[in-house]
Amino acid sequence: MNFRGSRATDHPEINFIPLIDVLLVILIFLMVTTTYQRVAELQITLPEADADQMKQRPKEVNVGVDAQGRYVIDRAVFTFSSVEALADALKRSAGDGKDPVVIINADANATHQSVIHVMEAARIAGLIHITFATQSPPK
Repeated sequence: MNFRGSRATDHPEINFIPLIDVLLVILIFLMVTTTYQRVAELQITLPEADADQMKQRPKEVNVGVDAQGRYVIDRAVFTFSSVEALADALKRSAGDGKDPVVIINADANATHQSVIHVMEAARIAGLIHITFATQSPPK
């Protein structure tokens, strides 16, 4: 006895519409949460080699900072009392030279604050060219 009759069997289908919806939501989520980095380009003017000697070398103001936070400005010991006093000493040492360069010779164990004092004093004194002296590691 055939109770089922002659019904056609339905084949199961995969409905792709919900799958596409879920994939679009994931794609939008990834696009929104992705961070894009902007690589900043530096405008660098490379130095040119010239065989001629420099006609005028800028005045150099050497500032030494040791591990205990003591200062030496052009081989003269300076007792730190304030940043303004250090700025006055830097002005006196710079003299009337055109755009003097402040060279900071800081000990490797010198405190960060003592180096910042020199940089702040140079800013107050109007000395905008600052560089740090380094040494090469022993081979």
